[in-house]
Amino acid sequence: MPVRPQSVPTLRAPLPVAPTLTKLGRAIRSLELPAIEKIAEELMGDAFQVLISTMLSAQTKDPVTLAASLRLFKVAPDPASLARLTTARIEKLIYPVSFYRNKAVHLKETARILVKDFGGQVPTTMEALLTLPGVGRKTANLTLIVACRSADNICVDTHVHRIANRFGWVRTRTPEQTERALYEVAPRKWWATINLHLVTWGQHVCKPIYPQCGRCLLNDTCPKIGVVREGRIA
Repeated sequence: MPVRPQSVPTLRAPLPVAPTLTKLGRAIRSLELPAIEKIAEELMGDAFQVLISTMLSAQTKDPVTLAASLRLFKVAPDPASLARLTTARIEKLIYPVSFYRNKAVHLKETARILVKDFGGQVPTTMEALLTLPGVGRKTANLTLIVACRSADNICVDTHVHRIANRFGWVRTRTPEQTERALYEVAPRKWWATINLHLVTWGQHVCKPIYPQCGRCLLNDTCPKIGVVREGRIA
């Protein structure tokens, strides 16, 4: 259960970006990877399957994303086979991901466009990826980072947006603003791994509500911006 801390510091300086990411990189080695990284490892980084899995992951818990992705790829492992499926069949395969009906429509249309306009290949530029139905900057960035091994992109989801503000790295209202700000404050060598580090930490420790600050290796120095209650440590 949550417990109100004696005091939540608000005047500490922002955490230094590079040293913090170095510490988190060591800390997450013992933690379970996010679903997209698991899928990329299992499926050898197949760009199409990383793209589709990332589309499925929006507002969906990782175990649900992983299970739905693997079910879908057993039937449709490539754009041509996915394009041939009916929307109803896709719905059944990906249920219960959030907004599965809308996602089924987007998946089928994306597969069709990949076959028709891109020779069955996932495009490797942000501009081209954003032309696909249901693909926003988060999905495009993560696909470029995980599948295309890009070192020039930062993927910002709700975890990254929240924690970057909580650490004092940025002061932004939206993930899009956070992405732009992080390009300015984060050393380039860290761009591609910011998402992995912060998402993993956010899922296990620096949670949206009642973060488990008592378990965090940054507890003594983190400014905890926006934190009003910490989670109780068992």
